[in-house]
Amino acid sequence: MKKLLVYLKDYKKESVLGPLFKLLEASFELFVPLVIAKIVDTGISGKDYSYIWKMGGVLLLLAVIGLVCSVTAQYFAAKAATGFATSLRHSLFEHIQSLSYTEMDKLGTAAMITRMTSDINQVQSGVNLVLRLFLRSPFIVFGAMIMAFTIDVKAALIFVVTIPLLSVVVFGIMLISIPLYKKVQAGLDKVLGRTRENLTGVRVIRAFNREEEETESFTEENEALTKLQMFVGRFSACMNPVTYVIVNCATIVLIWTGAVRVDTGILTQGQVIALVNYMSQILVELVKLANLIITVTKAFACAGRIAGVLELKSSLADEEKETEAEENGAYIQFRHVNFSYQDAGADALTDIDFTVKKGQTVGIIGGTGSGKTTLVHLLPRFYDVTDGEVLIDGKNVRNYPLKGLRAKIGIVMQKAVLFHGSVRENLRWGIADEESVPEEDARMWEALEIAQAKEFVEKKEGGLDFEIEQGGKNLSGGQRQRMTIARAVVRRPDILILDDSASALDFATDAALRKAIKNASADMTVFIVSQRAASIMYADKILVLEDGKIAGQGTHEELLASCEVYQEIYYSQFEK
Repeated sequence: MKKLLVYLKDYKKESVLGPLFKLLEASFELFVPLVIAKIVDTGISGKDYSYIWKMGGVLLLLAVIGLVCSVTAQYFAAKAATGFATSLRHSLFEHIQSLSYTEMDKLGTAAMITRMTSDINQVQSGVNLVLRLFLRSPFIVFGAMIMAFTIDVKAALIFVVTIPLLSVVVFGIMLISIPLYKKVQAGLDKVLGRTRENLTGVRVIRAFNREEEETESFTEENEALTKLQMFVGRFSACMNPVTYVIVNCATIVLIWTGAVRVDTGILTQGQVIALVNYMSQILVELVKLANLIITVTKAFACAGRIAGVLELKSSLADEEKETEAEENGAYIQFRHVNFSYQDAGADALTDIDFTVKKGQTVGIIGGTGSGKTTLVHLLPRFYDVTDGEVLIDGKNVRNYPLKGLRAKIGIVMQKAVLFHGSVRENLRWGIADEESVPEEDARMWEALEIAQAKEFVEKKEGGLDFEIEQGGKNLSGGQRQRMTIARAVVRRPDILILDDSASALDFATDAALRKAIKNASADMTVFIVSQRAASIMYADKILVLEDGKIAGQGTHEELLASCEVYQEIYYSQFEK
């Protein structure tokens, strides 16, 4: 939690004023029992009605001042807590964006969503309550004990015994609860992950008639989380009844002691009422403190999880190194590259070695899981190679700054992802790094034409201003793919990677797309990843992958004559 407090630095004034006004409110509250004692001993006993009215006015004044102080404290505490959470959320999101795919794979999407939402909300609630109650409750507890000593020392000794006993109960439960709440949040990650998988893959689940199995799996994980939450909840719930029992027992002893001392003339009736009021104040504050501690316990557990993400460093070094580029005529080179995912048992890619000249089109084909996507992800350094090296323009990709390297590359992922907004806003993602683009609309229409998307965009109401729903739900699969290709092409990259991004297109549109890309720029190097032989058969070079290894490389005619793997793929799609 300490590491996260740096995000309160812009709210130092609010962080001081909030607790300060709460202490002022508490100070006025401590005077209330003394005023009531005066009313009983002087006003009621002496039937002095004017004195009763006067002291009643004092009580009303204390209530108004307390209310003003309380509202002011709530305002400052809420402002500091929400500002803190906003800064933390921005910083966490920015940090996650800086992580490589390796760290994202390690964390998991579900865990990152939980950190960004539930965990930060818990920490925000914790900060809010700490600013409001962390000083107020102990101040009233110990203030009430001190005020009790000003009334009667012997009766106040009951407070001296009660308060430490209550402290042992409260802090003991807190120490046991913290690790349990960490387990609860981990269980929440698991349930969220299962929910996300089921919602994302709902069509696949229905297609294979696996609804019952997935429902059972979700129910098991949900029930495990429920049982853990109920166990922690029951344990934490013990705090209130135990504190009530201790305080009520202390109140009984206080009333009995007070009655004896009133009978002997040592105490007045008003003083006994004041002592009981102080004990009641302690009870109320300890209940608040108990709730505060439960919330703070959750906040500490969540803060540790957030800090764990912030401490996670990217495995990709992002710095430009001055090295001489090799002049060997090759634009892109893979030199005996090996790659394995973190904690994986075997290499995903083994001894990948090939060269590509500027302006060439490279087709990559192979079965599912052969390493096609992994290979192209090494170019923009989504992952770093385990062994060997990848060179672009004679320079190792590790020696480029990430921003500069990725500015040279346009990539279209397997899954077409579009954002809520207009066509124009989605295409602008491709040129977002540039401050101003002359004739932006013309450039966008050109990219749409290359991607074979111009025709359907023109027919949409508003054209470039047509509103796309979240995920492109109001577009067909083929339209979504063509939009994502246009978004990559509008960047005018030196290297264009199409990662199985034309799978929803018919053969005619696919062919027109490849022809348009080829004609758009003779200097643009294109990588086409596909499982369709028709999409890559006219490439300048074809790489055939099998189990992470190159089973063959060359032109379509060369591979058809010499590579069994390519023959098998080709003849499974075309008549022999």
